[in-house]
Amino acid sequence: MYSFEVTGGKKLKGEIVPQGAKNEALQIISAVLLTPEKIRVSNIPDILDVNLLIELLGEMGVKIDRQARDTCVFQADDVNIDFLHSETYRKKSGRLRGSVMVAGPMLARFKKAYIPKPGGDKIGRRRLDTHIVGFEKLGVEFTYDTKDSFFHLDGSRLKGSYMLLDEPSVTGTANIVMAAVMAEGTTTIYNAACEPYIQQLCRMLIRMGAKIRGTGSNLLTIEGVRYLAGTEHRMLPDMIETGSFIGLAAMTQSEITIKNVGLDHIGVIPHKFSQLGIQMDFVGDDIHIPEQEIYEIQTFLDGSVLTIYDHPWPGLTPDLLSIMLVVATQARGSVLIHQKMFESRLFFVDKLIDMGARIILCDPHRAAVIGLAREQQLRGITMSSPDIRAGVSLLIAALSAEGRSTIQNIDQIDRGYQYIDERLKKLGAEIKRV
Repeated sequence: MYSFEVTGGKKLKGEIVPQGAKNEALQIISAVLLTPEKIRVSNIPDILDVNLLIELLGEMGVKIDRQARDTCVFQADDVNIDFLHSETYRKKSGRLRGSVMVAGPMLARFKKAYIPKPGGDKIGRRRLDTHIVGFEKLGVEFTYDTKDSFFHLDGSRLKGSYMLLDEPSVTGTANIVMAAVMAEGTTTIYNAACEPYIQQLCRMLIRMGAKIRGTGSNLLTIEGVRYLAGTEHRMLPDMIETGSFIGLAAMTQSEITIKNVGLDHIGVIPHKFSQLGIQMDFVGDDIHIPEQEIYEIQTFLDGSVLTIYDHPWPGLTPDLLSIMLVVATQARGSVLIHQKMFESRLFFVDKLIDMGARIILCDPHRAAVIGLAREQQLRGITMSSPDIRAGVSLLIAALSAEGRSTIQNIDQIDRGYQYIDERLKKLGAEIKRV
């Protein structure tokens, strides 16, 4: 297990480019199973979760030509379906929440799939209900085997239907869309997720020959086709990285330019950081954050304390709430952070309190942050990263803190952020992987 040793309190300066979008990559790379033809994917993030999925596809028999670390050509013309029911697949896919995304394309093309119990972050319950109920609406029969801990899915009677999702799950919507594109007849998905990742997936499937209407809305209509062809696809920049770097600049009082962020696709993220008082300049497709000594949290119009909460797109992604909470600790003013989606994602605040932050954890979903306005610097401590986003939040806190911090369990950070230590060093950060 590696750790990061961080010496904080240093101002950073320079330019940084966000990696390809992790959440998009897991969907797009799973979708290569829908065709026997070649699919070329670029701007792939070189991170643990994505590399695990690529490795998993390779073991399933997918031909993979990794032309560069960020570019792969996939060809799924000889897939070993039985591998999906092996102990090797169960162990590997159990480490990766994104492996559930393989089920949709497998049902569409091969009419059967297996889903192990989900792995990934320890941030609360991650239900598979939306996936399973959606598949059932398409005529899939499933059973759960307590002996092998697999859901067994039979898609031999895959047929389009109308469905109203009980939650606009991003992975659930993507999985159902991938199953529906080759189902017989028409599928209508209401209350579908409409995040940019889903829009990207739909556009790629349309280029492959799928018939999808409503891209970008919460009502998708899909007419099943018999065959999908190869294509090329480029990932969007990762909006979570962009938000992380905005927070990093503010916390460390640094002047940083984030290049090529895909401003048209990041929604309310800049607005939410501006509510925390962070100044930003938008130049073309770049975000420039000037050095800023103090940033002040806004209040609501009646003077009451600001609340920032997650919400399905076009609302704020839950993946940035941990970052915003950390940033608020050094602002002037107070804010209530309300994490609606995951009931354990705020449990890392005890580490911030140990560093000197003033935070009241109201319950598993809400934390009140009283900004210190830099009256006292956070102090370096030894801590452990519980999940991807909390890990980077603690890293940002450590970079702004006085003295040395040690962050353990950084595999969690590596799951979502590529070469993060090397990239931060180029901005002047003092960080060492040990």
